[in-house]
Amino acid sequence: MRNLRIEQPDSDAALKDWQHVHNVIIPTAPLPLDEVRERARRNHLEVAYLDGVLVGCSTVRPPTSAPDSGPTTATVIARMLAPHRRQGFGAELYARGPERARASGADMIETVVLSSSADGLRFALAHGFVEVERYLLPDDSIPWVELRLP
Repeated sequence: MRNLRIEQPDSDAALKDWQHVHNVIIPTAPLPLDEVRERARRNHLEVAYLDGVLVGCSTVRPPTSAPDSGPTTATVIARMLAPHRRQGFGAELYARGPERARASGADMIETVVLSSSADGLRFALAHGFVEVERYLLPDDSIPWVELRLP
């Protein structure tokens, strides 16, 4: 049996692993290590290892909303390196996100995927997300897809 270990990055080496997965999956917005460190302070980051081999990472952005503006929304993102997809590891990594988001007060869960990531879109749709918007960030050439759980 293969052993999937999921943990918060607690060292520069683990943050570099998270960074590596992010930058491979999101080549249009590579992050320097300093920005990864900053994200780790405001978001919940995790890295996944299969039998000691880096396979994926996740992010849970805490709930946000303006005062009296309605439901609080958290963003949950799971990223799995291509050789490790479609084996259930992404689902195991992802499953922790909504639980954490709801525990932190989220009423609504969303995710974002690059439109060029057919696997990412397929994964989100298979896990109940519904597309709500496509948008292009300044200086980007590939749109992002925002999806929400109904």
